This record gives sequence, C-alpha cells and structure tokens, in this order.
Amino acid sequence: MFLAMDTVFDQCSIAILDTNGQVLSSHTETGKRQQTQQILPMIDAALLEADLSLADVKALAFNRGPGAFSGIRINTAVVQALSVAHDIPCIGVSSLQAIAQCAHQRYDLTEVYSALDARMQQVYFGHYRLQGDMMQPVYDEPHTDTERLLDYDSQTELSLPIVGNGAPLLASYKEQQCYEDVWPDAVVIGQLGIAQFATSGGTDAAHALPKYLRNQAWKTLKEQGKA
Repeated sequence: MFLAMDTVFDQCSIAILDTNGQVLSSHTETGKRQQTQQILPMIDAALLEADLSLADVKALAFNRGPGAFSGIRINTAVVQALSVAHDIPCIGVSSLQAIAQCAHQRYDLTEVYSALDARMQQVYFGHYRLQGDMMQPVYDEPHTDTERLLDYDSQTELSLPIVGNGAPLLASYKEQQCYEDVWPDAVVIGQLGIAQFATSGGTDAAHALPKYLRNQAWKTLKEQGKA
C-alpha cells in the first residue's frame, strides 16, 4: 500500500492506494491555514477507513515542490518523521509533473507545459509528455533540469497547451490553449509515486528533500516591496 499526501496546492490532501493504483481512501480539505493541524488526523482517518496501519504502508509519496514554501515544508517534514519512525521509504513527486498528469486525466492532453505561479513576477515551469500512462519530463536541452523559473509574460518555445494557474501569466500564442483550473490532489501524487517507485524505488528520510527552485525561498515584506 502507498500513502500519498499534498499540502503544496493550497490544500491538505491524503490518499491511500494499493500497488495497482486503486484508491482505498482519499480526502481533501481546501485552504492552507490549518494544514499543520489537519494532516496527521487526516492520515489517521485514512488508515482507519482503509483498515490499515503504517506497518502496511510500502512507501510514502509526497509533493516535494516546487511551490509554496510552507506547504512543501509541512508535507516533507511529516513524511520524513513517519519514514524515520516506521522505516518506510519516501518518494518525492514533482508538483509540476502532478499538474501535467492531472491535465492529462481531465483533458486527455498528451504533451503540455506546466506553469505554477511562483509570485515575485515568475512561474515555476516544466515540459511534460505522455509515456505509457504517466506524464514524464521532457528535457529540452541535454543535462538540464526540466523544472525552472520563467518570468511573467515569457513565451514558450512551442505552442503546446499550458496547464496550471501560471498559464495566464505567460504570453501565449494566438492558438495556444491554456487550462488554468488544474489542481492535483494526493491521488495524483500517489499514482505518480507508484510509477516512480516501480522504476527507481524510494529513498530514506535524509534524502527525501524538498525542491524550491528559488535560492531564497522566502522574502521579508520589505524585500517584497510591501509596506
């Protein structure tokens, strides 16, 4: 069994899936203000609903970012703690890949650009293409990271669909489709985690690391130009 969680997409979402990706339990609470209070009781409730314990969990899948600093920190810390306490491997799943996978499932898209608003006049950006049943990263240049920051009003190289809430913040071509309302939940994180675990396995807590992309993951109000 796989336990998946997400607190990056302005929500607290927990899911339990079997090794075939079938959902045994799934719950999502919208809003991000109560995530630290919600996540552990939601995990307990999901395990109870599925009639499982943490001893039955094969791996822990989590949204490792990029995205909101506090959201990444919350689910990463919980996964690391559970991994250490119960000796369970971890699987970090890209938020941008999850957006692409959700867009594929909802709109039957097979190649997309994912764009997530990073604030500070930038978006987190990645290129993904369907391989089998899963959207996988496309490396536009060899030996480069498919996940990067783009400035607002940047134009993509190709006129592929752009998915995620950063889509309207980029300068699209006339014929380019934008799907702004794509919000993955923990089920999508779990599905991608299961596929990743099958090919490369998991990692221990020490290597279950967040990905922020921005060197300075937060700024003071003064640095943001706010009073």
